[in-house]
Amino acid sequence: MSESEIQVPETRYVRTGAVTTHVHDVGRGAPVLLLHGSGPGVSAWANWRPVLPALARERRVIAPDMLGFGQSDRPAGQVYGMDVWVQQALDLLDALELPQVDLVGNSFGGALALALAIRAPERVRRLVLMGSVGVPFRITPGLDAVWGYEPSLEAMRGLLDLFAYDRGRVTDELARLRYEASVAPGVQESYAAMFPAPRQRWADAMASAEADIRALPHETLVVHGREDKVIPLSNSLTLADWIPNSQLHVFSRCGHWTQIEHSARFARLVSDFLAEADAAALA
Repeated sequence: MSESEIQVPETRYVRTGAVTTHVHDVGRGAPVLLLHGSGPGVSAWANWRPVLPALARERRVIAPDMLGFGQSDRPAGQVYGMDVWVQQALDLLDALELPQVDLVGNSFGGALALALAIRAPERVRRLVLMGSVGVPFRITPGLDAVWGYEPSLEAMRGLLDLFAYDRGRVTDELARLRYEASVAPGVQESYAAMFPAPRQRWADAMASAEADIRALPHETLVVHGREDKVIPLSNSLTLADWIPNSQLHVFSRCGHWTQIEHSARFARLVSDFLAEADAAALA
């Protein structure tokens, strides 16, 4: 099945504070909130489409477009940052009347998941951090290229080469769809406003304090692709070292898109990890 033939699940728009959030809300059971990355043209569906249906077989899956991304609001003059995105996520949980969720964060979404868990630990049951930002690191040429994206189909193809270990897993059709998403009205304007050069400061701004990370009480699964050219594997090694109740899984022959390059294995890994908390709750 081609990318354009994959059926997007029904979505809804939820009022979150002063803004409107576009969200996928599918499945039944224990709720899990999926937080996407920050690549150009990204949305919750673009990020999570290979694993969302699998996770939704056993639990309620909520995958929002964060402010400035996808079909969520792009307020004029908005200053983007962790405080804004954390508040949006908390407002979403309040609007959906969810006192506690499991959190799965990819890259930028990992930094957001960390920040949310630190600021509102009672709202989080378990954490999954995949190719995560959120600790201090020197920005890679790959991440600098991602955040510095200037729209063109060739530039998008180049970014897919950075994201994936095996270019055969990400097609020219996907590049075209992501490029078209990146040039939709208002998208590039908001994206360029998030990460202007010099870009090291934005990686620094997404980092949580070491003491706060070390104090996290949550069971945490840290996941990374061994050949990731965007976020260094050392980030996940640091997280696994700092978070007391953590475990680390490294996928070989895998770049930054673990959930796409190894979607079935990733979905099983996350499902098994979250199922441990389900069993403990019933014990």
